[in-house]
Amino acid sequence: MFKVCVLVALSALAAAAQAGIIGGHGLALGGGYGGHGHVDYYAYPKYEFNYGVQDAHTGDHKSQHEVRDGDVVKGSYSLVEPDGTIRTVHYTADDHNGFNAVVSKSRHAVHPTPIKTLVAAPIGLGHGIHGY
Repeated sequence: MFKVCVLVALSALAAAAQAGIIGGHGLALGGGYGGHGHVDYYAYPKYEFNYGVQDAHTGDHKSQHEVRDGDVVKGSYSLVEPDGTIRTVHYTADDHNGFNAVVSKSRHAVHPTPIKTLVAAPIGLGHGIHGY
């Protein structure tokens, strides 16, 4: 009777593995399943985005815009430099011309006036002739 129970249990296990109900980790039963053929999906690359940051607390002011249609990318970004000028970069990229960027600056640079610090001469400490 024990042999019959073991045979029924192994048959049920093999049927469950063949049906995909349980995984076949380390269990080598039967030939195997070829599965479906590999399908390589290619989605046409096309997108557009914009964003901007205006943070008065940190002084971070910047923006960007980009458009992609296939293998051609066009865009621009700008930011406020520490001297107050605005740097703007317009760029394009494609298979024929590679990456090209044109950089321009606008506004006049604002340089803070330096603060002069006056340091008082040290007071002589000591006892007359000894000079300490």
